[in-house]
Formats: sequence, C-alpha cells, structure tokens
Amino acid sequence: MKDFVKVVSVTVLSAALGACATSKSVEEKIAESQASTNQKIESVASQVEQLQQHQKETDVRVEQLSQEAKDALKRAQEAGVLAKGKVVFEQTFSEDRVKFKTDEFDLNNDAKTALEEFAGKVKGLQDQYFIEIQGHTDDTGSSRYNDELGQRRADEVRRYLSRSQQLPLNRMSTISYGDTLPTAENKTKAGRAQNRRVVLVVLE
Repeated sequence: MKDFVKVVSVTVLSAALGACATSKSVEEKIAESQASTNQKIESVASQVEQLQQHQKETDVRVEQLSQEAKDALKRAQEAGVLAKGKVVFEQTFSEDRVKFKTDEFDLNNDAKTALEEFAGKVKGLQDQYFIEIQGHTDDTGSSRYNDELGQRRADEVRRYLSRSQQLPLNRMSTISYGDTLPTAENKTKAGRAQNRRVVLVVLE
C-alpha cells in the first residue's frame, strides 16, 4: 500500500511539474508571438510613414512642374503607360533651337541637331520611358487653324525622332495646345516667335 502511495505521489508530482513546464512553454510562445506581432506592427507603421513621406515629396515635385508637364503626367497615368508615375525631364524647343516660321512646321538642320541631342539623353535612360510631344503656336490665325498647326509640329517631331533617331513610336504621343498656352505676349514679333514651340515631356 505504501509503495502504491509513493507511485501515486510521484505520478502526481510529475504531472504537476509537467503542467508547470507546459504552462511556462506556452507563456514563452505567447511572449514570442507577441514580440513578433509588435515587430510586424512597427514595420507596417514604418512603411506607412515612408509612403506618406514619399507622397509629400511627390506632391511637392508635381507642384514645381510646368502646366504642360502636369497635363502630360495626368494623361499618361490615366492611360496606364507609366511604371513609376514621374516626370524625368522636360525640354522646350522654341525659336532658338527648333525654328518654326509663321504657318510652318518643317524642321531645319538646327532643329534636327537639337532633337538628336534630345534623343541621346532619352536613349541614356535605364528604365522604360514615355514621351509626350506638345505643339504650340502663336495667336496668328483662328483657334482651329492653330490647333491643327500645333498638331502638325508635334507630329513632325515625332516622325523625325522615330525615323532618324529610332525612338519607338509606341513610346511617343502627340498633342496640340494651339495658341492656348502662350509663354510670352503675342503682341510682339519676339513674343510670337517664343510661343511657336514644341515641348517634350519624358515620363517613367
């Protein structure tokens, strides 16, 4: 009988010790799980903070863009042609480089040289790109005529960049602003010359 009591006592004691060990193990696992959860929460919070900071920086950069670049970025985003959704650089060719005479859209040798330099910069980009080519005019003539003339100027630039510089046609689009977005007064000859321009916006 005494031996039986000893056996029962030992069994109960072992069970109690086992229960304590199991309880301790469970507590340790709970603590580890809680620590892991806290780390994940901190990681998510950090990512959210980084995204918010990135959005603020993006908003600032967008505010600094010209109206043409903002419009190009919006159109490209709506069309789903951007990977990063940003403007890489913007280049304006006005009377000083790409010389358009009144009512004309042909490219002379100076214009072609300027576009060759532009194409070289684009080819140096490491990521995928998209180019919007925008045609502008002075206010000579009707609004409808100027819109068509601005389109011809943009199309001529796109055609040259594709045929002579081998930039892919599917990465370039054109649009005309006509005489709606002047950068100078149209009252003077110099002002009208400045408004006859092409703006190229390079996006990623």
